[in-house]
Order: sequence, then C-alpha cells, then structure tokens
Amino acid sequence: MTSIAVVHETQEHPWYAIRTKSRLETVTLSALTGKGFESYLPAYKVRRQWSDRVVELDAPLFPGYLFSRFDAKRRLPVLTTPGVMSIVSFGKEPEPIDESEIEAVRQVLRSGVFAEPCPFLREGQRVRVIRGALTGLEGILVKKKTDFRMVISVTMLQRSVSVEIDSDWITDAR
Repeated sequence: MTSIAVVHETQEHPWYAIRTKSRLETVTLSALTGKGFESYLPAYKVRRQWSDRVVELDAPLFPGYLFSRFDAKRRLPVLTTPGVMSIVSFGKEPEPIDESEIEAVRQVLRSGVFAEPCPFLREGQRVRVIRGALTGLEGILVKKKTDFRMVISVTMLQRSVSVEIDSDWITDAR
C-alpha cells in the first residue's frame, strides 16, 4: 500500500476534499503542491492484466478525490488549479475533513495490510446483494461483532432472519 503526501504549507489549516477530473488525481496533486499546498492522495497497489504481462500499479483509494490543506477564505488558487473540479462543500462553504479520518487512512496504508476501495455503507442502511447465491435480495445491514449481516424481514409476522454477508457482495439499495 502506498500513498502520496507532499508537505509545503504549515498545518494550520484543515483538510478539504477536492474533486478532480477523472484519472487526473496525480496531475492535480502535482499542480497543488507546486502552488505550495500540503496535499495527500491515498493510493493502494492494484494488479492489472496487460496483454503480455501483469503489472502492479498505484491507484487512488478514492478515485476522483484528493485532500489538501488551505484557507477556505482564499480558495481561488485551489479552484483554478488544473484538474480541480470543485471543493467538497456543504452548501456554498467548503466542509473540512476531520483530521482523525485522514490520519486513520494514513495509518491503514502505512500498516501494510491489504486495503482497497469499498462502498460506503452504514449499519441500518437498506442494501441489495449483487453477488453470490442471494443476488437480488434486499435487506437491512447490521453488524454482529466483526461480521456484516443482512436482515430480511416479514413485516406481517414481525419476524426477521439474519444472514452473514460479505461486504463486497452488497451495495446501497437506492
């Protein structure tokens, strides 16, 4: 697992998520760091089959996004950077990313354990099975100890059945 972080600016500003043009995360990272912004592009190792060989590449952990520290009141230099589509915002104001979330991602990537992107699912969310023998079923995602389970209910009976499910086999049911 790898990640790319470049430090130029002091850590006085919070992290913000920046949406980039498709497949231009690395170019955008270089442009931002060239402007003096501390930026971070979490990446993981992925194997790709080419016609004549298998290659191992670094791929963005969050495709289309990277993180950068800057003063939100002076965001024009960030917005005019090649590759930047927008700053992730709540309303019209950029929304800072919690420092602990950035540090957790860094810690996972530093640890050397296998990590890869996965859908964002919350406990209690309605999910649909997309792989395996239960493909097409919908239920509610719950967690029992360290396992994910999907609960399927019969409302009229007010009874439910719970089945262990691999998190890679489910997606948001919306």
